[in-house]
Amino acid sequence: MYQHLSSFSPFFSGCAIIRPPRDGGIRYRGLTQEQVQILPVDYEIEYICRGNRVIVGPKVRKCLANGTWTDMTLPSTCCESAAISDAAHDSDSLRINFLICDPGEATKLLYDLLYTEPIKIVLMPGCSGVSTLVAEAARMWNLIVLSYGSSSPALSNRQRFPTFFRTHPSATLHNPTRVRLFQKWKWTRIATIQQTTEVFTSTLDDLEQRVKEAGIEISVRQSFLTDPAVAVKNLKRQDARIIVGLFYETEARKVFCEVYKEKLYGKKYVWFLIGWYADNWFKIKDPAINCTAENMAEAVEGHVTTEIVMLNPETVRGVSNMTSQDFLAALMSRLGGKNPEETGGFQEAPLAYDAVWALALALNKTVAPLKARGRRLEDFNYNNHDITSEIYRALNTSSFEGVSGQVVFDAQGSRMAMTLIEQLQGGSYKKIGYYDSSQKNLSWFGNDVWIGAGPPADRTVVIEEYRFLSQKLFAAVSVFAGLGILLGIVCLTFNIYNGNVRYIQNSQPYLNNMTAVGCMMALAAVFPLGIDGHHVHRSQFPVVCQFRLWLLGLGFSLAYGSMFTKIWWVHTLFTKKDEKKEKKKPLEPWKLYATVGVLLGIDFLSLVIWQGVDPLHITVEKFTKEAPKKDLDVLVQPLLEHCSSEKMNTWLGVVYGYKGLLLLLGIFLAYETKSVSTEKINDHRAVGMAIYNVAVLCLITAPVTMILSSQQDASFAFASLAIVFSAYITLVVLFVPKMRRLITRGEWQSEQQDTLKTGSSTNNNDEEKSRQLERENRELQKIIQEVKTNSSALDRTLECSLIPQEGV
Repeated sequence: MYQHLSSFSPFFSGCAIIRPPRDGGIRYRGLTQEQVQILPVDYEIEYICRGNRVIVGPKVRKCLANGTWTDMTLPSTCCESAAISDAAHDSDSLRINFLICDPGEATKLLYDLLYTEPIKIVLMPGCSGVSTLVAEAARMWNLIVLSYGSSSPALSNRQRFPTFFRTHPSATLHNPTRVRLFQKWKWTRIATIQQTTEVFTSTLDDLEQRVKEAGIEISVRQSFLTDPAVAVKNLKRQDARIIVGLFYETEARKVFCEVYKEKLYGKKYVWFLIGWYADNWFKIKDPAINCTAENMAEAVEGHVTTEIVMLNPETVRGVSNMTSQDFLAALMSRLGGKNPEETGGFQEAPLAYDAVWALALALNKTVAPLKARGRRLEDFNYNNHDITSEIYRALNTSSFEGVSGQVVFDAQGSRMAMTLIEQLQGGSYKKIGYYDSSQKNLSWFGNDVWIGAGPPADRTVVIEEYRFLSQKLFAAVSVFAGLGILLGIVCLTFNIYNGNVRYIQNSQPYLNNMTAVGCMMALAAVFPLGIDGHHVHRSQFPVVCQFRLWLLGLGFSLAYGSMFTKIWWVHTLFTKKDEKKEKKKPLEPWKLYATVGVLLGIDFLSLVIWQGVDPLHITVEKFTKEAPKKDLDVLVQPLLEHCSSEKMNTWLGVVYGYKGLLLLLGIFLAYETKSVSTEKINDHRAVGMAIYNVAVLCLITAPVTMILSSQQDASFAFASLAIVFSAYITLVVLFVPKMRRLITRGEWQSEQQDTLKTGSSTNNNDEEKSRQLERENRELQKIIQEVKTNSSALDRTLECSLIPQEGV
């Protein structure tokens, strides 16, 4: 084509139509025959005069009412492409259609062009909305579509757009770079917010697939149509930290105004934006927002942009014999001093320039294949698929160095390019790296700047902190439990040593021994009850749970079961009427032991079934996260370990129900036997007193500890102190009076002396002798009663015999 091909105007959002010329021949300037293959035909870009359109460049042409263009000498008001300008100077056949990015307007114009002579060969739309419509319809007329400004990922669908190419890479090309940055900064959780347009939805769908493959989670996905306020609030509410924003520049100002209001910026947050905004986009005064420029600058500071490399960073002369800097200088001269930052589309200018070169080189490639078939480009019509296929193959194999870099198309017709990574530092963008997705190569400059010590965490850092039992409380209760065990040993020793004393024998010493052993087992359960993760490894904790359950369960059965047995048999034997007492058989000790054995067996069997069917294991209770005072970016997750099972509530309901009924029955029996006096079980009143205290403590403590299970100190204090007090009360009430009596009265001394003198055992059947004496006493009472009755009868007879004698 021409030496100084720069680009189509970056403001051109419609389409250009390439068609064969009328006069034949092609003109080149600055290139030799060896540099560019000469085509037998010329090509022209057609501007259609419609409405009040204006073509701006070195010359300004306005469309008149009669459909012709004026030729005016007014200065340029924006940057027309050098390629178009050169074509206008050398040929009167140059025509371009300008229209806004309006698919509806584009549809009307497209059909006007297709049904108006001359025949068109290539369509060159600009923005994604127009490209989508044009590219989908173009295949019906066998037309090639080449775009320089379309980034919609949907356009990569070859089935839907079979003849579409673009020098602007797909918007999805940003995603591999984003994923690579997420991995570099060790982020595994991100959030997204998008404007609800097709291009951003497709881009986000692609990003979602890529992050999923990389093991990264999108925790929050928000979208908005015009007002982003609610979406930004949702990001704040759901603790989004690493946020990818996909929206146009105007909406970006709205978003970051809301970001400022919600304080969703600073050292805890990183925003990823699109890099093709104007460099001062956040400084532009926008009546749609109510934030100042200072507010906006504060909110956007530190955000990262990914941008397709649209200007070759290397100083290399490409096919146009220009370096990227030469091209930029030529483009700036055509701006006439206008600020590029305020010129929308300035960054895409190299892509449009290379699009024209790609088309020119592709058309060159078609000459030889078509000539071999005896065909020419002039033979093209809308039904000719062969020529379209040749142009398609030529474009598909394009590979040349352009001002935007290496121009290569992938299988979907999209441009393959590097990605520039920038960060806003101090109000201006700084390059911090490049990423080549085709080579998976990240070039990092190491000049990224963070408000904090480094890249922030991708979520609020949650520190798991286990709650452990207060060691002071544990130590204090353990001391009491240890002393209680010593007391139990003393009581047990005393009871065994004085087992031959009659007073001790009449208290059923073997049952009292069981009570002492049960109390010591219950007191020993206090130690595993206070052991937690502070003392043992997590893997060993289930063993501790088992010790708790078995020691406390069997200890309760022995201690309370032996006392319950005493009170049960006292009630059974000695609360009947006197006439029925005589018919009762003597109390046999084995019945007492059998009763304790039944109670102990029930508990043992229930524990075996419980642990066999649903064994205890460790569970962790999580509490509400707490924010420490020092670091606002850290939350503490309190955890508490429990011994539990799958059906814990069911098992506790069964055990508590059974034990509760046993306690209530014990209270009832103790009340019923409070006035019974018997030497067979001479300490049953003390047993009743112990049952009262144990029952009350257990009935209060069991529900309280269930309620306070989440408060480890309070729960342990209630449970352990209930055990300690119950054991102490039981041992003191049952054994201390016996010790006092034997010591103060010296009964244990006298009986031991008797045993030494006689050399015989005192372990005789005193109870049988007592019963024999009672029977003899009753018989004597009957004899005395009979003597009294007979004496009274004799007295009356004597009186009657004396009365007649006196009368005589």
